[in-house]
Amino acid sequence: MSVLLFIGIFGVLLVLLFKNPIINTLGENSKMAHKLQTANWYQNHWLAGIFLFGMNAVLFFATLCVFYLLILLMIPFIHILVMVFAVFGSIFLWIIVNKAWQGTKRNRLKLGAIGSSFYLILTFLFVGWFVTLEPSYPGEDTFMKAIGLLFAIIVTSVACITCFVFTGLSKRKV
Repeated sequence: MSVLLFIGIFGVLLVLLFKNPIINTLGENSKMAHKLQTANWYQNHWLAGIFLFGMNAVLFFATLCVFYLLILLMIPFIHILVMVFAVFGSIFLWIIVNKAWQGTKRNRLKLGAIGSSFYLILTFLFVGWFVTLEPSYPGEDTFMKAIGLLFAIIVTSVACITCFVFTGLSKRKV
């Protein structure tokens, strides 16, 4: 599991390193970005940030629902494909948000901070669960719960940083 986690973090670091070429190629002629650009409400950084917050929540909980449904199937390693698709879907969404935003750099930072705060809230929630982790019954081993929460903390904090970098710190190519 830890090898997969490190491979994922390394992959995200590579994506962050080459974010400008990825942004310039993926969102070039996107219909969704054009629709967001023409929407009046989207040019307000608060509304755009809340939209990004909501879309991050929808993607996160949709992925959780797919994971829950995969419990019923006994197909090995399919959850890894779901995680990869969720990461690519999130990055694609963040590129669309980046391409559609036309405001100032300061408001872009606010948009990115509001949108990525979903993952920051989740990180704090998982840290709280990790710190207050207690056995449900006497003699229960909480080691696997702690490992799961530690991985959740790492994944959500990396998602928070990546979302902020893609939406708040990346300047759109004009």
